[in-house]
Amino acid sequence: MTKAEQDTRYKKVRTGAWVGIIGNLILAIIKGVVGLIADSRALVADALHSASDVAGSVAVLIGVRAARQPPDEDHPYGHGKAETVTAIIVAVLLFIVGVEIALGAFRSFNEPIVVPGSMALYAIVFSIVVKEFMFRYKFRLGKKYKSEALITDAWHHRSDVFSSLAALLGVGAAIFGGYSGINWLVYMDPLAGLFVSLLIMKMGWKLGSEAIHNTLDHVLHEEDTEEMWAQARAVYGVQKVDELLAREHGHYVIVDIKIAVDPYITVEQGHSIGKDVKNALMQDGYVQDVRVHVNPYMREE
Repeated sequence: MTKAEQDTRYKKVRTGAWVGIIGNLILAIIKGVVGLIADSRALVADALHSASDVAGSVAVLIGVRAARQPPDEDHPYGHGKAETVTAIIVAVLLFIVGVEIALGAFRSFNEPIVVPGSMALYAIVFSIVVKEFMFRYKFRLGKKYKSEALITDAWHHRSDVFSSLAALLGVGAAIFGGYSGINWLVYMDPLAGLFVSLLIMKMGWKLGSEAIHNTLDHVLHEEDTEEMWAQARAVYGVQKVDELLAREHGHYVIVDIKIAVDPYITVEQGHSIGKDVKNALMQDGYVQDVRVHVNPYMREE
């Protein structure tokens, strides 16, 4: 990946993080204020969810900036995993918020329940529309620029959409129960808050598990490296590709490859073939570095 491409990627991903910070801050304030005025437990829980998204987007911004740093003596493979670490932080924040919301919902069952105001419904609908837009925007951006932190944060927004839908059902049922005299429906508001918390915890656990999996030097599956194998085999002088391991390192990949060449060529010629293999694999920018090991090719009898 060229310097210009790295700069473009950083600017786009940074913009996505700022969209999340500003959008979530506005939504958290709106839902929090309206939730308190309308006395809606579900909407207040949803506001806390949006507030956690602010912290998550800030973490993404920091992680993306750290991942942009070039390789150094202590980090010869670069800092790409900073985004993966950020994804773990966002997932942990998500899970903690889910636990807090669940505890609050349980406490509310032992307190007098008040019918929430109808204005809570408008705030929830507004939140659903904005959050779905933010999810689609950041998910598309994360996929395009292979930013795990941005994709995780995008799913954070999608979980907010689901939680807002649950809050909408809960608040709507509570309001209907209050007007129709069906008292038990009033408890649908805190029940929706509890359901929201379960959705949030499930999403946090799923995203955290995936991010931790990627930090443990996860290698791409065989079907994901078929093109790399073909590129290496196509290099003139390569008799056979003995092994190819592609390790995910944040938004880029580090490749370790073993190639077999004619055993009777010179060391310089073998080195030149290895260099051609490295250049072939790095031409699309996704592969950041290639470590080539050259073996003598032995014809099988």
